[in-house]
Amino acid sequence: MVLGWRRRSSTGHRAAAAKKQPPPGNLDMDQLVIPKHFLCPISLDLMKDPVTLSSGITYDRQSIDTWLEAGNFKCPVTNQVLRNFDMIPSHTLRIMIQDWSAQNQRYGIQRVPTPRIPIMAVEVSEILFSITASARRVDQNGCLECVQIIKKWAAEGDRNKRCIVENGAASVLASAFDAFASDGIKKNAGVCEEILSALSWMMFPSLDEETQKYLGSHASLDCLVWFLKVDGDLLVKQNSILALKELLSNSNDQNKHAVEALAEIEGVNKILFGFIKEKSSMTITKSSLTVVFYLVSFSEKLRSAFLEMGLVSLLLETLLDSEKGITERALYVLDCLCDCKEGREQAYANALTIPVLVKKILRVSEMATEYSISAVWKLCKNATRQEERVLVEALQVGAFQKLLLVLQVRCAGEYDTKDKLTELLKLLNPYRAGLECIESVDFKSIKRSF
Repeated sequence: MVLGWRRRSSTGHRAAAAKKQPPPGNLDMDQLVIPKHFLCPISLDLMKDPVTLSSGITYDRQSIDTWLEAGNFKCPVTNQVLRNFDMIPSHTLRIMIQDWSAQNQRYGIQRVPTPRIPIMAVEVSEILFSITASARRVDQNGCLECVQIIKKWAAEGDRNKRCIVENGAASVLASAFDAFASDGIKKNAGVCEEILSALSWMMFPSLDEETQKYLGSHASLDCLVWFLKVDGDLLVKQNSILALKELLSNSNDQNKHAVEALAEIEGVNKILFGFIKEKSSMTITKSSLTVVFYLVSFSEKLRSAFLEMGLVSLLLETLLDSEKGITERALYVLDCLCDCKEGREQAYANALTIPVLVKKILRVSEMATEYSISAVWKLCKNATRQEERVLVEALQVGAFQKLLLVLQVRCAGEYDTKDKLTELLKLLNPYRAGLECIESVDFKSIKRSF
C-alpha cells in the first residue's frame, strides 16, 4: 500500500511540474537578451540583411536604404560624410544572427532567412531588351518568360522594384502590351494579362508620357475594355480599370486623346455603370467612378448615354451607404452632371437628391463637403419656378444651418466655395419665412469676414 501511494504521489509531482513549466514558444521575452551587435543602429531591430558602409558601421539594408533615399549623405552613427554608397554584405554577422535566432525560437524569435541578392541594372536592361525583341516577333512564350522573371524580382523587395522602374520597365511593358493587342486580343490574351499584372504596381504615382502613349493607343484601349467585358478573373478586371484610371488622370494631351478613343468603344458606358451598381470590389468601384467622371466631363455623347441609363439615381443610391472614398467620387461625378440641364432635371426629379447632398455636408470629408455644396448651389441657382421646391426642401432638411456652420468653422476658406456659399444663403433666405429657423443673417458682414 505504501509503495502504491508513493507511485501515485510521484506521478502527481511530475504532473504538477509539467503544469508549471511553460510550453515552448510562450517563454517570457524579458528573459532573452539580444546581443547589441545584432541590432540595427537605426531601427534598433534585429538585422535581417546586415551591410557595412564605407564608415565601417553595419546597418540593416532596408533601414540604411531608407536613410540614403531621404537625401542623407552621412553615416547615422559617426556623422561622417560617406565616400561612396557601396553596401558590403556582412555574411559572417548574418550567419551568427541566423544561428542565434534558430536557437531562440522557443522565445518566439523567427528564424532570419537568407536574403536574396538585389538585382543589378544590367540584368534588368537585358530582360527588357528581350521583352522588346519578343514583342516585335510576337513571341508569346519568350515574352511571358521575361515578364514572369520581372514579377519574381519585384516580389523579392522594394529595392528590386525601384531598380526595375528606374530602368524604364513601364514603357517597355506598355509597348509590348500594345504590340500584342494590335496582333490580336483573343489569341494574345494570356500574355497581355501577364504584362498588365506586372504593370499594375508601376503605375503609381503617375505614368510617364511614353507609357501613356502606348496604353492610350486604340489597340491597348480595346484590349483593356475587352478584359472588363469578358467573364474572368476579378484581378484582371481590377488591373484593367486601374490602368484606365491612371491613364485618364494625367492632365495632358494624351488624356484628351485617350478619352476620345475610349468614348468610341462600344459598350464602355454599360460596363462602368455595371461596376458601380454591382460593387463587386471597392477598388473597381472607386476606379470606375473616376473613369466615369473624366468621360462625362469631356464627352457629351457619353454623358448623355450615362444619363439615359439613370446614372444620377444610381449615384444617389450609392451615396446612401458607402465608405469615404466611394462617397467622394460619387459626389464628384454628381456635381459634374449638375453642370448640364439634363443632369439637373434628373436630380430635380429624384426625391433623394437634396436630403442626401445636405446630409453629406460636414459629415464625410472636406472634399465631400465641397462637392455637396457645389451641387446644391447649381440646383438652387438654376431652379425654375416649377423647381423652386428644391429651395424649400433644402431649408426643411437643415441646409441653411449647415451652411452657416461651414462658415463658422471656416471650412470654406480651404476651398473655392466662398462665393457659392454666400450666394446659396441669399437664394435660401427668402424662403425661410414660415419655417422654423435661426435669425436673419447680415450677408455684407459675412463677405467682409472673408
